[in-house]
Amino acid sequence: MASKLSSVIKPQKQKSAGPKALSKPQIADIFRRFAAIDPEPKGELEHVNAYTLLVAVALSAQATDAGVNKATRALFKIAETPEKMVALGEDSVREYIKTIGLFRTKAKNVMALSEALIAQHGSIVPEDREALQQLPGVGRKTANVVLNMAFGWPTMAVDTHVFRVSNRIPLAIGKTPEAVEKGLEAVIPEEFGLHAHHWLILHGRYVCKARKPECWRCSISELCRFEPKTPSPSA
Repeated sequence: MASKLSSVIKPQKQKSAGPKALSKPQIADIFRRFAAIDPEPKGELEHVNAYTLLVAVALSAQATDAGVNKATRALFKIAETPEKMVALGEDSVREYIKTIGLFRTKAKNVMALSEALIAQHGSIVPEDREALQQLPGVGRKTANVVLNMAFGWPTMAVDTHVFRVSNRIPLAIGKTPEAVEKGLEAVIPEEFGLHAHHWLILHGRYVCKARKPECWRCSISELCRFEPKTPSPSA
């Protein structure tokens, strides 16, 4: 009976699970290469203190760093503290940031988080993830960036670039930013923790681009399992 059934029932094809994440030694090699090229990577959002960093990161949701910088240069010259921002008023803040996406909602959030900092934290940006995430307009990614850049925590802020690069190489595979964050924290060597998210953001922004990754000039091309590799335009 078994032989007759086997001749009738065809085995189902297994769906491809995609490439497996790289090994920890391979991942360490990747970050050694990043570190050799850029030992001290910096975030590209312009700020003058922890408060303006917090505001800039909150404004950068669904916007480019360049666009945020263009809008905040003049704003931060006159409102670099929560008190000055509140005194400026929501209407004026909205005018400064009107070139940024969702500027009306963001102006409300900037005012609300400034008021919360004054009332709840003595105008000081708290070095605490939970406290940061309780501020209006501040999510986990924003909190992670502030903790990393302002306080030196080895946090992993997963934006669209980090999410894409991590899944593409792949370093840590996940369907959500939170899953990728946890995966990266588990595999990135401690010595690279402080700068890891900056390296991945810059790599995704300038080399491992969404539509046409520039594989021909990638420093980790032979380690990356993304296929097919994009050829040089001059080839």
